[in-house]
Amino acid sequence: MSEIPFDHQQLLELAQMKMPFGKYAGRLLIDLPEPYVVWFAGKGFPAGKLGQMLAIVYEIKANGLEYLFEPLRGNSR
Repeated sequence: MSEIPFDHQQLLELAQMKMPFGKYAGRLLIDLPEPYVVWFAGKGFPAGKLGQMLAIVYEIKANGLEYLFEPLRGNSR
């Protein structure tokens, strides 16, 4: 896994953060299709917080850790 620092609050926020634009607008970042996140990784993540969160989603998906978010989802699905 790369050296992206994970903090508890950031992961809680990620569990609720939605994609703000595009084909998957409104979908939780953690629920974005893996090929879409991999495409961002290849093309470059957006600047700012969204890009940071997408980079974390990429690492989570690349390592098969999506299941860790099930208890954090709440009623956002």
